[in-house]
Amino acid sequence: MVTLKNQAELDRMREAGRVVGITLERVAGAVESGISLAELEAIGAACINEHGARPSFLDYHPRSARTPYPATLCLSVNDVVVHGIPDATVLKDGDIISIDCGAEVGGYHGDAAVTVPVGEVDDDANQLMKVTSEALTAAIRAARPGATLGDVSHAVETTSRPYGILDGCGGHGIGTAMHEDPHVANTGRPGRGMRLRPGLVIAIEPMLIEGGGDEGWLREDGWTIATADGSRAAHFEHTIAVTEDGPKILTTP
Repeated sequence: MVTLKNQAELDRMREAGRVVGITLERVAGAVESGISLAELEAIGAACINEHGARPSFLDYHPRSARTPYPATLCLSVNDVVVHGIPDATVLKDGDIISIDCGAEVGGYHGDAAVTVPVGEVDDDANQLMKVTSEALTAAIRAARPGATLGDVSHAVETTSRPYGILDGCGGHGIGTAMHEDPHVANTGRPGRGMRLRPGLVIAIEPMLIEGGGDEGWLREDGWTIATADGSRAAHFEHTIAVTEDGPKILTTP
């Protein structure tokens, strides 16, 4: 069921989104060669706690997962598309890392992600990150009252090619639950699907694959999704509200 938020609810979601934005900024600023994913996880957890919020991801347990998610952040390096679990892995120059964060304040959630380089990266990695970010921007611009979900999805798809778009993965509604209806696909036809109305809040999240393939595989931990061919992936996300004046990003610092 799709729920529309009133202004008081949007204000509370903005509080949660601000914590997410600050946390992403702080964790991304700590990324460097030689730091471990566990250290970045600790930085993220401390930041969320510092701002009086609760991590949305920690112990999250959807029906589709065998076990609850065991961390505050999703940290996905190189060929990991999404849901990478922080561990002792140490970053090195040339890596790219996607940082995905969710926080809850007063019963409402915010969710956003960014992909950043570790030191100097090659031109292909820079282009992958650039296009993924541009796909998010295009989709946000399409999320206006009277448009459709298909318009948003089509904006991602047309901006993203020739990169691969992982089949089945995409954005979602968000509010008192981290994942609500509707599903926001990263491919779609303009003019199709639900019409957007003021009060709708969705997380838009392009996930692009460097090699052009659209397939991934779930690792044994039951969470980590990696590219099938080992090629790199990038992930950008914002939580946005559809308003009378157009889309409003809720997850900036």
